[in-house]
Amino acid sequence: MLRVHSYESMGTHDGPGLRLVVFVQGCRFNCLYCANPDTISTTGGKNTSIEEIVAMAKSQKAFFGKKGGVTISGGEPTLQAAELIKLFKALKAEGINTCLDTNGNNMNEEVRELLEYTDIVLLDVKHMNPEQHKYITGRSNDNTFKFADYLKEKNIKTWLRYVLVPGLSDQEEALIALGEHFKDFNNIERLEILPYHTLGKHKYEVLNKPYKLENVPSNTEEQLERAQNMLKPYFKYVQVN
Repeated sequence: MLRVHSYESMGTHDGPGLRLVVFVQGCRFNCLYCANPDTISTTGGKNTSIEEIVAMAKSQKAFFGKKGGVTISGGEPTLQAAELIKLFKALKAEGINTCLDTNGNNMNEEVRELLEYTDIVLLDVKHMNPEQHKYITGRSNDNTFKFADYLKEKNIKTWLRYVLVPGLSDQEEALIALGEHFKDFNNIERLEILPYHTLGKHKYEVLNKPYKLENVPSNTEEQLERAQNMLKPYFKYVQVN
């Protein structure tokens, strides 16, 4: 059984094509800008059978086309790797594309096996600077880099994702460091710049938790274009998502 928080049908921002996005419960990061803070706790969510999710995917398969499929997001999916192995095996048997959206903090034998059945990884990099990363997430970025190295070693198709937060992750030195670190990763097909937003802010009020980026504004078009232009020399394709 998977602990599932919610679903999004016909998603267009979490991997190639149209996708069924399954948001699972539980995460070890506590990102300041998390849009789904209600997925952080490992005790929430609804226990859902693999068969139920496969049936849902099969019912939507006609809409996936050649590129679409199922994306597992969260929360942090790799915390439930054992169950996801069963799910991804079943999806692959049905000819359905599999995508894993992860922060790369968790790596063990189960995760390695899961990656064998993963068509594409969306790897979320929060910040290149260790201290800034810990400030944003509460944890080190060492494991994320090791995870990225493993994806490179196994030549697993990867899209990098980077949330551009004004004053927090949009510094010129941070963007250059991102590009320099990953420029020779041939498995990385693209970099997606994710604009900072406050769409999940109301959830903090419901959870009675403080929203610590209260006074941080959304990105301007100029800020997004600047970041995109700075990163284009390092990656095959850079997109503002």
